Amino acid sequence: MGWARPRIIRSRQRLRQSEAAFILLAAAAGGGAGLLTRVQQTLAHGLQEVLYGVTFNRLSALGQIHHTWRLLALPLGGLALVLFTLALGKRVRTPVDVVEANALHGGCIAPADNIVIAVQTILSNGAGASVGLEAAYTQMGGGFASMLGQWLKLRRNDLRTLVGAGAGAGIGAAFGAPLAGAFYAFEIVIGSYTPAAIAPVIAAALTGVYTAKALGGEPWLIALSDDTAITLTDYLLYAALGLACALLGIVIMRLVTLAESRVQRWAWLGRWKPVAGGVLLIPLALASPQTLSAGHGALHLNLVLQPVVQVLLIIMGLKIAASIISLSFGFRGGLFFASLFIGSLAGQIFAGLVNAAGIGLMVSPNDAALVGMAALSVSIVGGPMTLALLMLETTHDFALMGVVLTAALLSSATTRELFGYSFSTWRLHVRGSTIRGPRDIGWAASLTAARMMRRDWVQVPESCPVDVFRARVPLGSASKALLVDGEGRYRGIVPTAAAYAPDLAPDAPIAALAGMTDVSLRPGDDAYTVIAMFDRLSADELAVVDESGVVVGVVTERHARRRTLDELEKSQRALFGEV
Repeated sequence: MGWARPRIIRSRQRLRQSEAAFILLAAAAGGGAGLLTRVQQTLAHGLQEVLYGVTFNRLSALGQIHHTWRLLALPLGGLALVLFTLALGKRVRTPVDVVEANALHGGCIAPADNIVIAVQTILSNGAGASVGLEAAYTQMGGGFASMLGQWLKLRRNDLRTLVGAGAGAGIGAAFGAPLAGAFYAFEIVIGSYTPAAIAPVIAAALTGVYTAKALGGEPWLIALSDDTAITLTDYLLYAALGLACALLGIVIMRLVTLAESRVQRWAWLGRWKPVAGGVLLIPLALASPQTLSAGHGALHLNLVLQPVVQVLLIIMGLKIAASIISLSFGFRGGLFFASLFIGSLAGQIFAGLVNAAGIGLMVSPNDAALVGMAALSVSIVGGPMTLALLMLETTHDFALMGVVLTAALLSSATTRELFGYSFSTWRLHVRGSTIRGPRDIGWAASLTAARMMRRDWVQVPESCPVDVFRARVPLGSASKALLVDGEGRYRGIVPTAAAYAPDLAPDAPIAALAGMTDVSLRPGDDAYTVIAMFDRLSADELAVVDESGVVVGVVTERHARRRTLDELEKSQRALFGEV
């Protein structure tokens, strides 16, 4: 097999040099994503057919649960998750998703992470928990692309683009919407639009959609607008709906986090949280089967039947509660389609309230539902163009796209202003991550204080008097000196000029002149942390100390800023294909 290695090396070189070859690679990744999306759909809905006896996408559209015993599938699904976790053995690291991989790891995702997320999501959705499969689609699509890129040793920025293309292809394949899939890649996974990325991302999305269709996949979001004339009044009304959906989205994200933190404190539940969550979901499902699964069938059912506002309010409350319970008790999945469903309910409720207000204004429930879908999903998922194009590809109504985009942009801006995160980045923030999106900040994480510090500092004992300090640190030899105790632990920084003040007694303790006594850096602090520390303290130099407090180096503000700027410029040049 020695003959294969030179061919692989030539292929890698061709992909680095040829845009056409990279587009073909992205198309291959998109085809793989479409295939994996179709497989996951089949597995999840096959589970639902076995457990509930329903056909494709009909679980949440049931009028009522005729065989109550079937709802035991919910705690049994939780039990399956527990057993799967036990089967993983000592694996305790949280899997890396595509957004985190592109932001922090240059697009690198371990294959095991993809399998774990996909299996957990399929088990959760197949058992009827109120979560969607979109997280698994994007993970497997982006993860497959990452495997291809890592095998071919692509450059960092090319790998990030390929991961975004694979993830977007998964979304496009699920909804039969290539443009929405492509913009999902740009807005949610890659974090920017660049000329070099447009062709490969579009190629992947198109290939993913047509692969899924060739395998018998059908779009999951089928809705029609009322084809009414859109006026200025409609723009103002739907702008108000966009603002309301932004507030609702923030409340939902906050409630999920609050519930998760409370559940985590119940140590007595241990690893059995998904089983308990499944039990709690049973009464919600009995009250309304529309709480089950992501809600595809229920969304279509409500658009056809158009229930009264009171019923819609009850369904929305139950669906929000089911989603919160599912996620906080350990079921795996996302809120993409759940947010579309809840948004459609919010839009229909909005239309019902406006039409019943007696103010002479009439709003189409169908159009309001479509606007609500986009606005709430933008608040929770992010990506205003993604959702606007999803509505366009669903309805083919260009007039409606104007008000959809208006509501989506207002929802996005309001959420960023009042909250600052999408659901995926908010959960990463809760876990301790600093990322707010897929923008590549991995270089900043790798540029640590340990890499920027110098090791030729001057130090003196904190117990020495001024005259001893002057003898050890003559004027002009060093601008500052570090004070340390007898064991080398950091005790502050003394400016050399301050020790030579004419009115200072030679036998005065030098420790009295020390500043920054309780401020220092750790070797692992990243570039953003270092620069923020300098900005906050207006310091010229900071000591770097280890866990025991012993000085290991010194970072100067000038050097830290120059290194950070150099790395940022290098990252930007790579982003736009200049290196």
